[in-house]
Amino acid sequence: MLCTSQPGVSRQIRELGQELGVEIFARAGKRLTGLTAPGATLLPIVERMLLEAENLRRAGQDFISRSDGRLSVAATHSQARYALPHVVRDFRTLFPQVTLHLHQGTPKQVAEMLLTGEADIGIATEALAYYEQLVTLPCYRWTHSIVVPPGHPLLEHTEPVTLQQLVEYPIITYELGYTGRAHIDDAFAQVGLHPNIVLTAMDADVIKTYVELGMGVGIVASIALDAERDQALRILDARHLFEINLTRLAIRRGNCLRGYAYSFIETFVPTLDRQAVQRALANLPPLDA
Repeated sequence: MLCTSQPGVSRQIRELGQELGVEIFARAGKRLTGLTAPGATLLPIVERMLLEAENLRRAGQDFISRSDGRLSVAATHSQARYALPHVVRDFRTLFPQVTLHLHQGTPKQVAEMLLTGEADIGIATEALAYYEQLVTLPCYRWTHSIVVPPGHPLLEHTEPVTLQQLVEYPIITYELGYTGRAHIDDAFAQVGLHPNIVLTAMDADVIKTYVELGMGVGIVASIALDAERDQALRILDARHLFEINLTRLAIRRGNCLRGYAYSFIETFVPTLDRQAVQRALANLPPLDA
């Protein structure tokens, strides 16, 4: 993986330990089995040094060539499928020489990709705000909607759908930790109701498919619905039932972004220009605070 010899790596480890005066790795014979207590203390310092080394490289590249390179964006399926396509298209028009890598994963996986440096920018609704190593910025708010097949009894009600009515039917919605699922569960719990959730999925298109088959009532993100595309379904507003959700954009604290990365962010959220993002990374309050 390192494109070098095993004895060379062993020598570097030994010399680093001698220079620092501590054993970094725990061993069982010739095998490394983990970090020692001093090694665990040193690891975050080493990670910061490696991050700053990468920042130096990126800063130099930004002055040498401002229009080519690579950008890695990690997002949940809902963001990649429904929120990002037009952003990616417009960004590619502006920066045709930038290779864009789009990774999909759970909110936790998005956070981990940021922390390991695999991704430069992360976008998700849940989990990102819980990591102190990440700087998170608000993107947009969205609500949930209810989807049912034509002729479903819920369509007969002239008044907005209630949780008491919803709980009478099998429900198909997102997996735990995805796309505002926590707000759905909280809404039922607050009124002492126990919904019959018969199927969960990460993907709104999967949820809609099983709703079309008559397996239950779907609760999905409103951004995942389109009246023309989803003609086999009927859509009911649910913004009065569940708390509004906030999608966030995250960057690893201390990371140095190339100029085109700031352009990608501003294309996604026009209010997040370069100055606003840099102030957030520097832990400064917004200019309009």
